[in-house]
Amino acid sequence: MELLRSNLSRVRIPEPTNRIYKQECCITFDTPKSEGGLFVDMNTFLAFGKDCVEWNFQKTGNPVYLHIKQTKKAVPEDRPSKKPTLLAIGMEGGFDNNEPEYEETYSIVILPIYATFPFPSVELPEKVRLAADAILLAEGAERKEQVASWTADKKKISEYALTLQQIDNGVVVPPSGWKCAKCDKTENLWLNLTDGMILCGRKNWDGSGGNNHAIEHFNETGYPLAVKLGTITADLEGADVFSYPEDESVLDPLLPQHLAYFGIDFSSLQKTEMTTAERELDQNTNFDWNRIQESGEQVEPLFGPGYTGLINLGNRYYTNQSLKTTFDSAPADPTVDLNMQLTKLAYGLLSGKYSVPKEKQEGIPPRMFKAVIAASHPEFSTMRQQDALEFFLHFIDQVERTSGGKPEMDPSRSFKFGIEERLECPSGKVAYNRRHDYILSLNVPVHKATNKEEIEDFERMKAEKKAEGTEVFAGEILRPRVRLMDCLDSFSAPEEVHDFYSTALKAKTTAIKIAGLTSFPDYMVFHMRKFVMEEGWVPKKLDVYIDVPDIIDISNMRSKGHQPGEELLPEAATESEAEPNKVLADEDIVCQLVSMGFNYLHCQKAAINTSNAGVEEAMNWLLSHMDDPDIDAPISQEVQSDEVLVDPSKVDTLVSFGFEEEIARKALKASGGDIEKATDWIFSSNASGPSDMDATSSTTAGVDDTLPDGGGRYRLTGLVSHIGTSTQCGHYVAHIYKDGRWLIYNDEKVGLSKNPPKDMGYLYFFERLD
Repeated sequence: MELLRSNLSRVRIPEPTNRIYKQECCITFDTPKSEGGLFVDMNTFLAFGKDCVEWNFQKTGNPVYLHIKQTKKAVPEDRPSKKPTLLAIGMEGGFDNNEPEYEETYSIVILPIYATFPFPSVELPEKVRLAADAILLAEGAERKEQVASWTADKKKISEYALTLQQIDNGVVVPPSGWKCAKCDKTENLWLNLTDGMILCGRKNWDGSGGNNHAIEHFNETGYPLAVKLGTITADLEGADVFSYPEDESVLDPLLPQHLAYFGIDFSSLQKTEMTTAERELDQNTNFDWNRIQESGEQVEPLFGPGYTGLINLGNRYYTNQSLKTTFDSAPADPTVDLNMQLTKLAYGLLSGKYSVPKEKQEGIPPRMFKAVIAASHPEFSTMRQQDALEFFLHFIDQVERTSGGKPEMDPSRSFKFGIEERLECPSGKVAYNRRHDYILSLNVPVHKATNKEEIEDFERMKAEKKAEGTEVFAGEILRPRVRLMDCLDSFSAPEEVHDFYSTALKAKTTAIKIAGLTSFPDYMVFHMRKFVMEEGWVPKKLDVYIDVPDIIDISNMRSKGHQPGEELLPEAATESEAEPNKVLADEDIVCQLVSMGFNYLHCQKAAINTSNAGVEEAMNWLLSHMDDPDIDAPISQEVQSDEVLVDPSKVDTLVSFGFEEEIARKALKASGGDIEKATDWIFSSNASGPSDMDATSSTTAGVDDTLPDGGGRYRLTGLVSHIGTSTQCGHYVAHIYKDGRWLIYNDEKVGLSKNPPKDMGYLYFFERLD
């Protein structure tokens, strides 16, 4: 006890603002359930496993630790199952997933001799007792940072519910027999709570659902709330109420009164339709979901080094010596150091320590890594699921920044390559634009499907069944099949660039653009652009298979650079000589926005300030500038698109992806400041339009010769597949080619893949063969 008293100066009582780690080691994935338990430093409140606590003592000199150990309780065979009250798994009130129960014990330990004192105990010094109690009572930092898995955000009360004005138009809604007022749809019907109109819901990406009449009605009238018929029962909390201006499912505390206004007695109604959330959950059983996850297959679980899964946190390398070296060089708080958390993640995945045969595979939860990687990105710090492509690019950017500008220390270089675009105007003169990138984003040319005739037969059969009132079964669905090589050819194919300002002709004209690669990286990542915007700015997922061979040769995609005999376009003229940079509003864009109910002048400004990039971009700008003090001011004849302000940090982010600063700025202007949409804009033909090609460059400088390069033959080594209607929902599954066999990584489950869905990838990873 005297030893403990002599070290009281190294004990602190935590304050409410202190972050306290007590559920997971800061530098490994050990927990209180691990064999050695968990040691909480009673000075810094950082937690360490048995193998790492001595490293912390050597580094900090802090000797006093609260030891937390959890031991599995024996479970009676006749333990009754609890009735679920929440649509969730493994959470309080959710479905019982038969998780074992643990008994938790505590003690005070003094290093380096591991002197141990039981806790609680009245014999301990009061300061130690107060500190230990505060640590145990506090909510752990890990818990605060943890995101919910497979549960949606709680609904909020709509700001329109309490002040909703209902129109007395004599409408009485019958208890059944509903039909859309504008078409023949009898399912997915929504009752507008302002005027009682019954209209069909949105059309889904696969053509199912409604005909968008409910949302069109909102766009015409502005009536904000609708409830889905068929979800109204005596339990009104289960009713699906949607707020169009808030664009989410909401709670309406006055729903009984709002329904009674149209003669609806909710107490007698039965549920006949799925809510929006239930429909999203229902996708778990569809064909694509089962195939990508290889459901129904007897997947052999794998254990050992390199076969460790990651526990799903809801959004989705090394020996002990390298782990210790990284910890020694880490800052005082290793939980906020990306290099430390990457090393921890690599150790967890590759050491095999957390992949040992048990009743079920447990995986590791990369909470601290997620907290660090998300700290510099506002979207990844939320509970919403994010696009795997955007996360990959953000991850690469953070790794590159961590390397401190030392190429030899930067592993992200293995993915980096150069792209060159050659533009030829009718004068016969050419210009070259070059940039760096980490992924090759490919359009999917559905018109080149190899099974066109079969698709045409399927569409005829589908139409016949629809006319007969029957549906196509999942097993009958036929999807277009497009070869990966056709996608690659589409990237390299000549493309017309309209409104290209030629410095030779001193006029706008149509140029021909051809793209190629200036280097072949160690690892090439292909992004399949399966999400497109259809008319009316509605996102649509291309329901298509990509035929991907195991070995590809893209040597023909290498660009040739400036060739002898080619005459370069002259440098851009001075500002006084150049064509005035006036931007006139595209009337098609303006008319579409006006039809949605917006002011004509506002719509003109939106089109001008987004360089006429499209309706969606103009809409984004309009919604974010409605309250501008000069929104009603007349349009100046000297308006130039460069006057639009963009966030410098977002420009830096796009520049870090390898884009030129000028293109990054124009992409952000055109996309209303959205980084993801700006990236899409750059990859689309818009990026080659007048907004970034007017100022042509005749530079002949090559791409950075320090980039990795080699031959064009690659082997497929991995793919990430996505199930869901958009990148912000659904589920991602990875398949990796390792040790001569395909493996499936589905959250914490790792197993031998019998049928990898190579034709259903969203991201493909190839390794250069030479």
